[in-house]
Amino acid sequence: MSGLLALLDDVAGIAKVAAAQIDDIAGQAAKAGAKAAGAVIDDAAVTPKYVHGFAPARELPIVGKIALGSIRNKLLILLPAALLLSAFAPWLITPLLMLGGSYLCFEGAEKVYHLFRPHAPHADGQVRDVDPEHLEEQKVKGAIKTDFILSAEIMTIILSNLDPDQGIWIEAAALAIAGIGITVAVYGGVALIVKADDFGLWLARVGNLSATRALGRGIVRFMPWFMKALMVVGTAAMIWVGGSIILHGLDVFGLHAPYDWIHHQAEVVAQAVARWEGFIAWAVTAFFDGIFGLAYGLLLIPLATWVINPVIGALTGGNKPAH
Repeated sequence: MSGLLALLDDVAGIAKVAAAQIDDIAGQAAKAGAKAAGAVIDDAAVTPKYVHGFAPARELPIVGKIALGSIRNKLLILLPAALLLSAFAPWLITPLLMLGGSYLCFEGAEKVYHLFRPHAPHADGQVRDVDPEHLEEQKVKGAIKTDFILSAEIMTIILSNLDPDQGIWIEAAALAIAGIGITVAVYGGVALIVKADDFGLWLARVGNLSATRALGRGIVRFMPWFMKALMVVGTAAMIWVGGSIILHGLDVFGLHAPYDWIHHQAEVVAQAVARWEGFIAWAVTAFFDGIFGLAYGLLLIPLATWVINPVIGALTGGNKPAH
């Protein structure tokens, strides 16, 4: 009997340790996932365009296919790559983060640039017959490729915010939980966004009360404005997060002046306001990070146009003109 009690006591102790580890994994995953806000918001802002032009009945299946592709990207490719990186080349994490931050700055700055210099309209105005199934397959593949780039940045950001002393299994579990959680949040939100106008139309048509029908019409009118606002927020988040990553990377490599100057200005403003100091310091830091990210991204546009795109085109055999 005493042996059984001792065994039960050991089992209870193991359960407590396991529960503590699970709690620690969840906490690390939540904290690390929050750091990837810029890429996450942009992912949510970009994805709805891939279902534009399809029948309403195909919207949710397309979003589901992209979400499954995103989970495969994260769990089967990026998670093992992140663990190998953490185990054998942790010194590469900061340069890879800066590479991803450069991508975010470039993408965000390019969107701002094209507000003032829009793309030239396509000369070919002919309408071609396209098989809807083939078009859907192409759209899904394109979305998954775009998601892979954003997911790589998200997983690298998550990895950089995990405690490396916790062990590989806890690190793997935290990466998996954060990656899946972000995917569910992004594509669950995308599913709600792309079906909101259909829900509004349904309310406007079948609502028994005039207030219900008015609500439906309001949702239909509101969604285009919401999508524009989401694109603006996504672009701003890309530039802010990208600039923050680059500045932090420069600080890690010994170029402390820009990072220190921004944080000093944030402290000065927060102390001058003397209210909500934490929020004010964060807002000022984000503002200057965004200004830096926009300037850096604008500098990358000619580099991408005249150097990177032609090199990629030469290596892949493509002849697409740079934008």
